[in-house]
Amino acid sequence: MLATMRISRMRPADWLALLRPGDWLSILLCLLLVATSFPLLWRGGTAEAVVVRRDGQAVARLPLTVSKKIVVAGALGDTVVEVQPGRARVLSDPGPRQYCVRQGWLSRPGAVAICAPNHVSLTLTGRNASHDTLTY
Repeated sequence: MLATMRISRMRPADWLALLRPGDWLSILLCLLLVATSFPLLWRGGTAEAVVVRRDGQAVARLPLTVSKKIVVAGALGDTVVEVQPGRARVLSDPGPRQYCVRQGWLSRPGAVAICAPNHVSLTLTGRNASHDTLTY
């Protein structure tokens, strides 16, 4: 019991003095493993197409290989979606807050821009999406 009381009162500098060269090597190897695995495991792949929906129904599916603009009629008016190679965005929307326009360019699979007042959304699809679904 006396030994546990002494250990609990140790300062961080005292703990560092207990580490041996092998401990430091283990810590260094673990940090290197985390640093190299993070970019390899957390990339979402490349987006291949954009799916534009109105009221939950798909109205267009466009490949992300060519530049194109489409106009989608929504509840408040027309939403303009712009597609360029590798990315897509909502160019204009009649919604009051412009959240989907401010979202900017989407380039990762699974990325979503929702124009809720106008009932229009766009989703990028690809082989390796960074997430399965969104719920709110």
